[in-house]
Amino acid sequence: MSHPRTAVGIAYEMLSRDDDGRMCRDISEEACNAQPGNFLRHALALGLSKAADGLADPKLVLSWVMTYLGAPAAMIGLLVPIREAGALLPQLFIAARIRAMAQRKRAWALAAFGQSFGAAIMFAAALLSDGAVAGALILGGLAVLAVSRAVASVAYKDVLGKTIAKGQRGTVTGLAGTWSAGVVIAFALALIVFSDNRAVIVLAALALAALAWGMAGALFAGLAEDRGAQAGGANGWAAAREMMRYLRNDSQLVRFIIARGLLTSTALAPPYLVVLASGEGGAALEGLGALVLAAALAGLMSSYVWGRLADHSSRKVLILTGVLGSGSMGLTLTFAALGLAATLWAMPLALFGLMIAHQGVRLGRTTYLVDMVGPDLRAVYTAISNTVIGVILLASGVFGALAALAGAGTTLALFAVMAVAGALVAYGLKELGHG
Repeated sequence: MSHPRTAVGIAYEMLSRDDDGRMCRDISEEACNAQPGNFLRHALALGLSKAADGLADPKLVLSWVMTYLGAPAAMIGLLVPIREAGALLPQLFIAARIRAMAQRKRAWALAAFGQSFGAAIMFAAALLSDGAVAGALILGGLAVLAVSRAVASVAYKDVLGKTIAKGQRGTVTGLAGTWSAGVVIAFALALIVFSDNRAVIVLAALALAALAWGMAGALFAGLAEDRGAQAGGANGWAAAREMMRYLRNDSQLVRFIIARGLLTSTALAPPYLVVLASGEGGAALEGLGALVLAAALAGLMSSYVWGRLADHSSRKVLILTGVLGSGSMGLTLTFAALGLAATLWAMPLALFGLMIAHQGVRLGRTTYLVDMVGPDLRAVYTAISNTVIGVILLASGVFGALAALAGAGTTLALFAVMAVAGALVAYGLKELGHG
């Protein structure tokens, strides 16, 4: 189906893969008619959210802020667990409530506003307090942000499946990741060029993150979304018991969750890479700009490509990212063994490869999950997968902490093995590619 030659339609055709009328697969006629505008809103809103993620990244930016403010080390160690577990564990109990909403774009928009509020709390804490008080307030703001993100994650895949056709979904999410990476690159360059004003720049980034999430919510609320099925609303525990039966009945879902769980190693590894880079002198904090730049360049150079590859075969994306992630961790260990870990270029280079792999994992798992199940079960499968992964992340965090007693290098080696195992499990998934 062709779309009118409006400015929106022309922009859509330039950015998407418009392939001879096959672009309305798996969505309604009404959604197909609205797809050009929806495509651009998805790309802008999701991109703003991703840019905000980079500006307020717990692994690099927030850990630097808390260190700069003199927060206790124990609080700094809680950043990643609160961010990851808070964003995943509530989803199984949120899904039933979101499922009762006819238009789930509202849930994503409200979640974006919640993330904006959480970022505002962290900005105010960094501006007005220090020490343990600042640390506690930042962790509280991060908790608000993380729970809001849990709502957004459940709602997004369902809205994506209803408003963007099969074969275009990886492209739109990849496009969002590409342009948002440009924003984070500008942030990283500012940290490098104006290093004497690093604290002011980081504070400004937190304020911009709050603004970006607010804008994303306003944009997403304007999507043209069909009313969806509302059956199945129940209280959280009843919904949990009902949803868990899918794990018993769907072996592909179980295999997908296992593969995704093993591939979480690409998310868990960066802090240990930073440990190797820091050594005893804390050089990683001085090199914040270089590390942020490496992560942002990885997103810019890989998101759109991974998105297009995911539209062709999200299964192969998961396989490739496991291999690449393991290789990047191996490169990190090689640099450490050669005594290059504290150099300006070595760890950013290794982080670059690792973050390319992580971007591919995120896009591959999203596209595979949306494509593997019909619209009535997307929110349910998303919640099941994310909740189980939340438990795995907590367990992996404890596992990583225990492994770290033997050194960061040992921990990275174990995570490299996990990544390879994730690729092998993904190899056994059904192929859902569609050309």
